[in-house]
Amino acid sequence: MGEDILAVLAATVGMFAFGAIWYTPLFGKLWGKMNGFYKLTKAEQKAAMSKMGPTFALQFLVTILTAYVLAWLIDVLPGYSAYTLAGLLWIGLIVPTQISNVLFGRIEDKWKIKMVGVQAFGSLGCLLVGAVILSLFK
Repeated sequence: MGEDILAVLAATVGMFAFGAIWYTPLFGKLWGKMNGFYKLTKAEQKAAMSKMGPTFALQFLVTILTAYVLAWLIDVLPGYSAYTLAGLLWIGLIVPTQISNVLFGRIEDKWKIKMVGVQAFGSLGCLLVGAVILSLFK
């Protein structure tokens, strides 16, 4: 049991770190444009960034949940690789949800395809990082 908890925590840290890299140096500027961050004044940007702590904490908690569910599926479906399960979760649940969120969210039409791409492939990367780490514990 302790090994499973350690595996889930390790996967969580890896997934969270991947997300931080994905949404900061790789796609941070584009993400800011798509979400209207750069329409804010410098003071508003600074104020918004100073309030991100609870958002990051909540994201970390839901990443624990994602890592736990992936680990659980790997355990209960031993006939499938961690990578197959990550891919199935991604294509069957995450991508459709993200597309719906973008379609019915407040994203300008000019950004919708890019937003889906950034979100969907960011999620795929996180799931694959989780699958790699969880596989190392098996």
